[in-house]
Amino acid sequence: MTGPLVIKLGGELIETPASRSAFAAMVLSLQQSRPLVVVHGGGRAIDAELARRGITPKKRDGIRITDAATLEAVVAVLAGTANTDLVAALVNLGIRAVGLTGVDAGMGQATIEHPDLGLVGDPAEVDPSLVELLMTQGYVPVVASLGIERGAAGAGILNINADVMACRLAAALGAELIIAGTTAGVLDNSGTLLPTLTLTDIAALINDGTATTGMVAKLRACQVALEEGVPDVRLVDGRAFGAGIDPAQLPGSTLTREAAREIVKV
Repeated sequence: MTGPLVIKLGGELIETPASRSAFAAMVLSLQQSRPLVVVHGGGRAIDAELARRGITPKKRDGIRITDAATLEAVVAVLAGTANTDLVAALVNLGIRAVGLTGVDAGMGQATIEHPDLGLVGDPAEVDPSLVELLMTQGYVPVVASLGIERGAAGAGILNINADVMACRLAAALGAELIIAGTTAGVLDNSGTLLPTLTLTDIAALINDGTATTGMVAKLRACQVALEEGVPDVRLVDGRAFGAGIDPAQLPGSTLTREAAREIVKV
């Protein structure tokens, strides 16, 4: 059996029963060969919950600005409906999935690095021991991207960007990492897929403005993962997930510390 694999799912990939079932069918075959951890966000489901509460969503460089009222909605979705619905889809196929957040067992001890973003944290020192314990017993941990503020006097729950959570957890586990969304990977200004990027390339895309909004946060999280020992990060289109699919073989972008970059038209 090979080492663990962390798969990060954008919230848009778990919005419907059909998309959750397609992902579960893929996990059913993958779990036979390696330990798996799933990390997910909430995306549009959080925006819908905010709208229901009369709160206007605000983001900066793809990171959700999180005040106390926004955090309540984020927790309700991530630790509630989003996580439970995804776990249910996995369990319905016989997968021993366990729903968690980064709060559980203090796994995602986080600090507020950018106070202007509000209650948003970075779990720089993820404790993977609970996830490792579950994997050794044949469970598939499904982690919602919340954390707990280190040294907080109160509840101290923090919103964690799901890409950041996945990258930090993969680094702590020494795992391979696949980040799935609804695009083919990293694209240049003309919509051309960049199949391989180095740390230098990533920095250039951010600095010259090619990467915008959510892609900026994603690439910065991937930078951290690579710098902390993850050998490479695959960004793929999760809409192609299904039974018998190997996500590592899907078209997409591979981010590495050092490699030559080539460009392929899509």
